[in-house]
Amino acid sequence: MIILAFALSAILLLITALHVYWGIGGIWPGHDAASCARAVVGTRGVSEMPSMFACFAVAACLVLATLWPLALMGVFATPFPQQGLAATSVMIAFVFLGRGVLGFTSWWRRQTPEQPFARLDRSLYSPLCLLVGAGFAILGISQFPT
Repeated sequence: MIILAFALSAILLLITALHVYWGIGGIWPGHDAASCARAVVGTRGVSEMPSMFACFAVAACLVLATLWPLALMGVFATPFPQQGLAATSVMIAFVFLGRGVLGFTSWWRRQTPEQPFARLDRSLYSPLCLLVGAGFAILGISQFPT
């Protein structure tokens, strides 16, 4: 389980770093802000990246999620009880699993039709959310008493 915790944290750390990068004006994977927004936001007619505040707010949530698997595995001290960490891990799993499933719905496709986002979402973003969600679920459930 410790390997899973470190793997989840590493993946989420990279995603957190990307959100910070976008928050300070980064444009990868595009060649300008509009192409980057079409690749990572994907909403109809999007022409600019979200605000610095929005990117940093997502990064702040992601950094907490990055630390959660390590706290759950006891890698560092935390004031939270093990049961609370495990339950919260399952709640985090539902968030990622929900986002992952949402990416395969026709409703989501109508909301986010821009390319290359639509293609990347089906091939990378949504499957990654499902994988991360499954990891959190496994970690959280494994910590409940049997």
